[in-house]
Amino acid sequence: MAGVAHGNSTRAIHSGAPRRKAYNSLTTPVVQTATYTFADTQALVDFMRAKTWGDGVDNEEYGRYGNPTVAAVERRLASLDSGGDAALFASGMNAVTTVLLASLSTGTHVVMTDDCYRRTRQFCGTFLRRLGIETSVVPMGDYEALEAAVRSHHKTRYIISESPTNPYLRVADLERIADIARRHRVRTLIDSTFATPINQRPLEWGIDLVIHSATKYLSGHNDLLAGVVCGSRERIAAFREARGVMGGVVDPQNAFLLERGLRTLGMRVERQNRSALEVAAYLETHPRIERVWYPGLASHPDHETAQRQMTGCGGVVSFEVRAGLEGTGRFIDNLQIPFIAPSLGGVESLIEQPALMSYYEQTSEERLALGIRDNLVRFSVGIEDVDDLIRDLEQALARL
Repeated sequence: MAGVAHGNSTRAIHSGAPRRKAYNSLTTPVVQTATYTFADTQALVDFMRAKTWGDGVDNEEYGRYGNPTVAAVERRLASLDSGGDAALFASGMNAVTTVLLASLSTGTHVVMTDDCYRRTRQFCGTFLRRLGIETSVVPMGDYEALEAAVRSHHKTRYIISESPTNPYLRVADLERIADIARRHRVRTLIDSTFATPINQRPLEWGIDLVIHSATKYLSGHNDLLAGVVCGSRERIAAFREARGVMGGVVDPQNAFLLERGLRTLGMRVERQNRSALEVAAYLETHPRIERVWYPGLASHPDHETAQRQMTGCGGVVSFEVRAGLEGTGRFIDNLQIPFIAPSLGGVESLIEQPALMSYYEQTSEERLALGIRDNLVRFSVGIEDVDDLIRDLEQALARL
């Protein structure tokens, strides 16, 4: 694969693994071991010397430091995101927390957009605060406020955003964020879970680090937990070392399943892009729908940014039903194809009412202050026939 430019789907299938694998296996073998052996003392000394000098070993002496199955998937993910390297973690949140804990110290500061994943906001606003690390939250899309929030004397270490965001699918202007960060010597971190490398590659726009919850589109089958961070080899090496200390490793069987999911990533995402756009366009014209949030529609506030920066707008459509909390729940109950469930990105369509799924413990007023309306629905479009999905939406809306 070296020296030849390949497309996304070809890289998703072939990159990262040697052409000839152990035992002539077509797929990457699952190296299911917690520890590794050495033929003799000299072999151990040679290994440790190579490891110390960074001569390309995969840190395979103990399972917390490396695994050949995991390493092959990491190389594939780095290729997909145009990164120098990638590190896999036990979950998307584990990737986020490890990166920040490994990079920040007491007295430092991060700037975050307000539409970031709520658990990332919670980690920064609660757990990092206990360590004396401050977080400023600015409105998504307000780049003047974002730049104004950056503190001098190198106190601000990261600008963090998600793009597209959850649940309103706001699209960050990556080039503008990278420019602000570059002028202030601040690192940038983008959660690109909703986009996948098929639709958007933030590193190519000057972003320093990109994170994915590999649980979602990358694996694509709702059957594993994993996260990944991609960036330069130097930065990823530091996070891989931190992973070895903190212990958020991926099991080799999960890595194997993730690699299997990656082989169909291009086809799945392209189909979900098309289906979600059709669903969004249908819903936008329906009299029982107040508003649709999908960056592929001209009505979305970041449509122009998405058109410039993304090759597709993803498989999630958020919309507001002309009903209250209970009426919106009845609409969801009347649907026959999507499952009521959290998460997204799998082959099955999933649907949720954020007011009841993620923000149940809060009152309507508290949710509204966070921008979560009682009638908001998040629909993760799967790979079912889109005509069936639209007919299902039609019958459920007709029964409101």
